[in-house]
Amino acid sequence: MANDFNQQVIDEFRANGGKVGGMFEGAPLVLLTTTGRKSGKQVTTPVMYLKDGERVIVIASYAGADHHPAWYLNLVAHPEATAEIGTETYHAKAEVVEGEERDRLYARMVEQAPGFAEYQEKTERRIPVVALDLQPA
Repeated sequence: MANDFNQQVIDEFRANGGKVGGMFEGAPLVLLTTTGRKSGKQVTTPVMYLKDGERVIVIASYAGADHHPAWYLNLVAHPEATAEIGTETYHAKAEVVEGEERDRLYARMVEQAPGFAEYQEKTERRIPVVALDLQPA
């Protein structure tokens, strides 16, 4: 189950100062804690990210599924979140990026992690790109 897998990644991330092994070894990961749009509960999800100046960029690929991941829908409903990178925790304000900027950032993520090209090919939906503005917690 995805939640069990995510929880293992979260536990490993927190136990090892933001570093994990397995399929995410060496990948830049952020633990994104969003507020559930239906439940109102705090939900933490490990997500690959890309630095863009002061911002952190996350891609709502859901591995190319035909629907958006819950964390993205949560951010659309409640743009305030928490981001853990390494051993640091930040307040994050999310903004969906559109147009040419979205395309530029998605292409940069593909350069960093080529699997993201496959994700877009697998689905009819336009995979959202989200910029997180981080402030110290």
